[in-house]
Amino acid sequence: MILEIDKLNISFDQGGAEVKAVEDVSFGVEAGEFFLIIGESGSGKSLTGSSILGLGPQNARYSGSIRFEGRELLNRPYRELQEVRGNRIGVVYQDPLSSLNPVWPVGDQIGEALVLHGLSNRRQAARRAVELLDRVRLPDPARVARAYPHEISGGMRQRAMIAMALSLNPQLLIADEPTTALDVTVQAQILDLLRDIRRDTGMGLVLISHDLGVIAEMCDEVNVMYAGQIVEQASVFDLFDRPSHPYTRGLLASIPKATERRSTKSVSGSWARCSRRTSPKRTSPARCISTTSAW
Repeated sequence: MILEIDKLNISFDQGGAEVKAVEDVSFGVEAGEFFLIIGESGSGKSLTGSSILGLGPQNARYSGSIRFEGRELLNRPYRELQEVRGNRIGVVYQDPLSSLNPVWPVGDQIGEALVLHGLSNRRQAARRAVELLDRVRLPDPARVARAYPHEISGGMRQRAMIAMALSLNPQLLIADEPTTALDVTVQAQILDLLRDIRRDTGMGLVLISHDLGVIAEMCDEVNVMYAGQIVEQASVFDLFDRPSHPYTRGLLASIPKATERRSTKSVSGSWARCSRRTSPKRTSPARCISTTSAW
């Protein structure tokens, strides 16, 4: 097991009450596994992912355990986490235009990690950046390396972010909504690229998404998050064939089908106040039909 998360809790103070954004989350990722965390906006999936490298909000309280290659990462000092960031665990975020520095050429940003970790000088890093851009199937990688982020398309920027994440040959890659704001064709290309990289390198891949339809044939294990908790864990085949939780069935029913003439179904109800005195388990059954019996 390359990554083990055990009883992770993330909470915030709000008006004197404790707001639980993530509650008792536990899962593990094997080396080479394609692992999916899925849920609606606000479910806690991205917060869970960012906490692995200590990149979550500084005003949050964290408890539980996050172990990578047997090494505890939760609440560790900055310098200790810097040794892991990029070097052992890479991250791809959902908005490459915000993640990339607008005043630096793309190639310089990709090579920066190599220089900071003392693995290359500037000239070697520049050559390596072109090689990485070629690896993620960008045409004319030398030109892209010289370009600024605003000079290339959204899909090209996302490929550049993947190249940056791969620059130090990490053992685990966390991809947080990597296909957001991309058209359907480019989404498929990005996901195919991630799948091929995982197959070629043997690294583990944690994909965070809200779109079940995009990843139906790609991942091995699926964790469904709702209101800060994992409500269902299953293989991708079991999840689509025999979803056990009402919220999961609601997510599947919301996927439009070209062969059916019907309105897209939504999950009814509204969120509860997730404070210490009002647990979403007890107060929001309308948000997830029949959820009282499921919990």
